[in-house]
Amino acid sequence: MAAHFDLLIRNGTCVLPWGSEDTDVGVRDGRIAALGVGADASADKVIDATGLHVLPGLIDPHVHLRDPGDKAVETIPTGTRGAILGGLTTVFDMPNTSPSITDPEQLAWKQDYAENVAWCDMGLYVGGTKTNIPTLPSLELGRGVCGIKIFAGSSTGDLMIEDDEHLEKAMRSGRRRIAFHSEDEYRLQARKPLFKSGDPYSNHMVWRDEECAFLGTRRLMALARKTGRTAHILHVSTLQELDYLKDFRDIATCEVLVNHLTQVAPDCYERLEGFGVMNPPIRGQEHMDAAWKAINDGTVDTIGSDHAPHPRDKKLLPWPDCPAGLTGVQTLVPIMLDHVNAGRVSLARMVDLMCAGPARVYGVVGKGRLAAGYDGDFTLVDMKRQRRIEESWIAAPCGWTPFAGMQITGWPVATIIRGQIVMRDDEVLGAPSGKLVKFIG
Repeated sequence: MAAHFDLLIRNGTCVLPWGSEDTDVGVRDGRIAALGVGADASADKVIDATGLHVLPGLIDPHVHLRDPGDKAVETIPTGTRGAILGGLTTVFDMPNTSPSITDPEQLAWKQDYAENVAWCDMGLYVGGTKTNIPTLPSLELGRGVCGIKIFAGSSTGDLMIEDDEHLEKAMRSGRRRIAFHSEDEYRLQARKPLFKSGDPYSNHMVWRDEECAFLGTRRLMALARKTGRTAHILHVSTLQELDYLKDFRDIATCEVLVNHLTQVAPDCYERLEGFGVMNPPIRGQEHMDAAWKAINDGTVDTIGSDHAPHPRDKKLLPWPDCPAGLTGVQTLVPIMLDHVNAGRVSLARMVDLMCAGPARVYGVVGKGRLAAGYDGDFTLVDMKRQRRIEESWIAAPCGWTPFAGMQITGWPVATIIRGQIVMRDDEVLGAPSGKLVKFIG
């Protein structure tokens, strides 16, 4: 008897863990039921993927959807809508909201809210503070929690643990990998009086210089080694850190942002002004070159967008009065596909960084690869499609992107989550049906 599926993806080139193959995929009950399907198989829905690459559902492990917060800037409904339009099936959302997600009550609210309004699947970070350290072991095991996030240097929001004493206590409280914003707060504050309002926007990378980031990472690695607690260093931005982290592979993983692979100083500040200001800063060419080298030698584990929207009028303020943070959840996949087409990285390595990497680092259950039994999450891409990024396409209420006008080769044409087609050719389909991701405890 011929096999029947809920969804069949025919005639595509599938990027599998063991290589790319022209094969058909069958999905049943939200999971991949078969790789390689007979010609006589049928399905309730069939997608003809001729000329397309079928990727495992891509993951952005670093977004700030600002919910709860200012709905005129971003929300979980609008942010996850942008995610699926951009070809993402899953995002991990940061805790520095208003109020921050640092206790069981706020976490419970966000868990229930996300599963009612999200267009894609979500993981949730819980913020570590000096006062909630005793509760971190239970919070990190909460439903849908991808991990604890600690700001070792100040950024947007009120979350921070800057001193070694409390950082060590946090590392000894719990057992899952902790994600760190690594900048040295003491150096930041000591250098702040050197600058004034109206200084060039490029002074952002002078104030938050390479040593600020490298010192923060050295301190965190010393504490990780001392406590044995595994760490994930977010948005690594310097060649010094990338070289240094090679000696800590037993206890540390790291992330690089698409911005640090795409934008370079001082051009970004001259061209974008406040719309080029983020933490840690976009730096010079030598740091971009080091980031690409680390991508291709395996040092880097994940790529994220650090999608962090702010109101347009605030980004137009002089430096340093303009807030730090750039939009990116919707543009991450197209820009990385463009990098693939430019020969900077292979498609297989991109998939590793945006699927298997986040799954491995955070302990995701059932996502991260095309394999039987895994969730039926797929990102279908046309590697030849050429398109310009336009702000009219951006779903975030703030309405801007630092990549406006960028010409792209390679574009996501369909997003499928647990066998349900949620985006096809720029059209959002159905209703929000995102779920919280499951993680290994």
